[in-house]
Parts: sequence; C-alpha cells; structure tokens
Amino acid sequence: MGELHPPIEPYDKGMLDVGDGNFVYWEVCGNPDGKPALVVHGGPGSGCGPGARRFFDPARYRIVLFDQRGCGRSTPHASDPATDMRHNTTGHLIADMERLRGHLGIGSWLLYGGSWGSTLILAYAQRHPDRVSEIVIPSVTTTRRSEIDWLYRGVGRYFPEQWERFVAGAGGTPRDGDLVAAYARLAGHPDESVRAKATADWCAWEDAVLSGETRGTSLPYGGRPPEARLALVRICSHYFSHGAWLEEGELLRGAHRLAGIPGVLIHGRLDMGGPLDTAWDLHRAWPGAELTVVEDAGHLGDATTGDHVLRALDRFADGNGNGNGNG
Repeated sequence: MGELHPPIEPYDKGMLDVGDGNFVYWEVCGNPDGKPALVVHGGPGSGCGPGARRFFDPARYRIVLFDQRGCGRSTPHASDPATDMRHNTTGHLIADMERLRGHLGIGSWLLYGGSWGSTLILAYAQRHPDRVSEIVIPSVTTTRRSEIDWLYRGVGRYFPEQWERFVAGAGGTPRDGDLVAAYARLAGHPDESVRAKATADWCAWEDAVLSGETRGTSLPYGGRPPEARLALVRICSHYFSHGAWLEEGELLRGAHRLAGIPGVLIHGRLDMGGPLDTAWDLHRAWPGAELTVVEDAGHLGDATTGDHVLRALDRFADGNGNGNGNG
C-alpha cells in the first residue's frame, strides 16, 4: 500500500448532546481551514479509531470522526443492559450527523466509510444530498434484509460447522428470520453470563466469515476489549433484526438522489460477508459513481484497497466542498 499519512492527534474534541439522554463523542484533526470530511465507522457499533485519520492529508483536510450512539466513547454505552436501545436507530444516527455538522459550522462534507458505515453514508446522503460534497466507500453495503440473510445464514454453506455453532448459540434452530433477533435478546439479557456467551458466539461467527482473509492471524471481532465487543454485538443484532429501519432495497431505489455527488466505490471480489453484487447494483443505480473491483481483496480490504482510498481522497482534497460555511 502507498504511504499512509503520519499519525495525528485531534486539535478539538467533545461530547455532543443529541437528545434522549445520549452524548456522542466527536473529534477533529488536520487543518482547521481544510476541506471537511466525516469518517463514518462500521459495525454498527465499532466506534471510530485513529487509523482512519491517516488516509487523509492533514494539511488539506479537516477530518471529523465520531462514535455513533452507544459505542466507543459515546454514552450511555450499549454494553450496559440498562441502556435503552429504542433511541438508537438509523434515523437517530442521521439526525446526530446533521447535529454534529451544524455544531461544527460545516456547510457540506466528504463522507468516508465502509461496511455498515457505507449504509449510514448512503442513508444520510439521500436524506441530505446538499450537505455532501463527495463520497468514498470501501466495502459497500446497503443492509438489505437479503444481505443480512446472506451474512447470518446463506454464507453458512461455506462454514457449516461454525454456522451450526452459531445457531446453537441462539438456542437451537430458530424460525427463518429469528436468528439475529434471538441474539439481540440474548445480548441485552440481564444475566451477565448470558450476555457474555452470546457475544462470544456472535464474534466467533463473524471471525469465521473473515477467516479466509485473516488466515488466523487476527480476530477482528473476538479480539476486541470485552465492553467494546458486547456493545458491538448488541448494536449489530439490534440494527440487523430491524433491517436497519430501511425498506427493502430503499437505498438502491433512492440512489438517483446522489446524482451530481462524485462517488468512488471500492470492493473486494472475494468479500464473503458482503458479496460484490451489492456494490455493482449501487454503481448501476448511482449516476456517475465509479466502481473499482479489487481482485484479491475481501471485506477487510488489502493494500490495493488502501491505495485506491488514498488516491480518491487525494483527488478530492482540493475540490470545492463548500465546506467552511455555516450550515
């Protein structure tokens, strides 16, 4: 992969009151007068990490990162079973992004993120296209129920032993469509041991799906700290059991609203968790979007994926994002 930019630290940070008793952590790095860009993390429930900062030229970008409701440094944390998940939906997250944009005095911003982050980016951009200057997405998802069904059932044909354990962890063989909902109930159970087992079982399945990419060198889900892992599973299962509160195919049908917004889609041909056809369908539906298929990459991406991200962000860095005006 090309040279990432040097590590940087935030020059500003805070906790934004977004209502319903929730406070969202945010930070800003790079050039205060640079082109605004928002990093939208995956999961849902992963939280933002410092590595994402390094894809942006700090001399040219004003880089904003935030932890979505219930995860990372945002409060209350979803690892606490007392945290009310009713106020954590896709609509809430879109509103939080808009509130953060207004709080920072940004007119429009580039959006960057993959996996669940791409779903949230697309949902936000279709709701507020005038607030988005460009979009860069590695690992495209739209969180259709068909995509959720693939990840938590269909791909099991490649990992039958692990999928049987995943089903057993939910208490047996639930009815069609109930597997993710069963984990959502277990992840919010008042008994700590029940929550811990459900979290371990869910993470073991997610790691199995990515095992062809990691080759056993890492556990992208199971290797996280306990509280972060529990919040991730609780939020993921909550969102996916509700289809992310999106109508089936909504983000593909609404892609015409993105016309005029430059978009770069980067997707690995070997992505087992999110097959390439979703990126292809979005590319066909979004006028002017570019799609690059990385032949040897999966869901996590590889050095070539990183090169394409760096090039796209470098290309957009000097574009007119109309970004420093008041919203």
